[in-house]
Amino acid sequence: MTEHVSTPDGRQLEILVSGPEDGYPFVFHGGTPSAAVRLPSLDRLLGDAALRMVTWSRPGYGSSTPRAEPDRPGRIADDVVDTATVLDALGLDDFVTLGWSGGGPRALGCAALLPERCRAAVSLAGVAPYGPPDLDFVAGMGPENVRDFEAAVVGRSALEPLIEAEIDELKDVTGADIVAAFGGLVDGVDAAALTGEFGDFIATSFRRACEQGVIGLLDDNLMIVAPWGFDVDAIRVPVSVWQGRQDKMVPFAHGRWLADHIPGARRHLFEDEGHISLVSRMDEMLEELRDLAGLGAPH
Repeated sequence: MTEHVSTPDGRQLEILVSGPEDGYPFVFHGGTPSAAVRLPSLDRLLGDAALRMVTWSRPGYGSSTPRAEPDRPGRIADDVVDTATVLDALGLDDFVTLGWSGGGPRALGCAALLPERCRAAVSLAGVAPYGPPDLDFVAGMGPENVRDFEAAVVGRSALEPLIEAEIDELKDVTGADIVAAFGGLVDGVDAAALTGEFGDFIATSFRRACEQGVIGLLDDNLMIVAPWGFDVDAIRVPVSVWQGRQDKMVPFAHGRWLADHIPGARRHLFEDEGHISLVSRMDEMLEELRDLAGLGAPH
């Protein structure tokens, strides 16, 4: 079901809860852009894994209120605070989490900043921090992401016109034209995965993420290249990193860097997977989350 949760500063966060009612809490952080949209096939996987999913639209996406200061995008750490607010409103304490793409830093933030509650985290094709000397952030990215992130580093005024054009294209996108909308960000591996129910899900999520205009996607990109509010090398919660070499949205080097810098991280680095195709292994990731958290096999 979709509903809303109020934050201490008076914002409303759109949330979606699905999966078995007695399942262990599982927080899913969607990509950039995204909004809280139901995916029936994921519901089936949640049932098999005995996990109860909580996901929410970040500020400016879907019907979630943007942050009060329009010229300050906030930090990844602020989204972790909102995650805790959502969990508190639902009466949930401990949880496991997975973040896909731009949601990856949010999952890692939960592991870093909520270690007493977050029992395990997965970074699924998640982006690495901007700025470490041993990572070329944009090397291997498709041209659209190179352009956007280079503009994000310059600042809001440079990025906003680009995001306006992207929102104009994505606000009416359908499953039938989702591959074309990705442009140079997908190759054959990922294009083949953007079909049927999953292609429709991505298109629906994009449309809902665009409902308030540029603010959600604009802030998301600015937050990724700004300091996150935590260091991944300080994480002590069990983490696994999943990444594919065919990924043109978040290059393989990001996953390798995260696996090298998160203490004790399990690494799943695939030669033949991309940004989208890797999601087909979600059942394995959910199983691993249970294992990392010491939950045992689902009953």
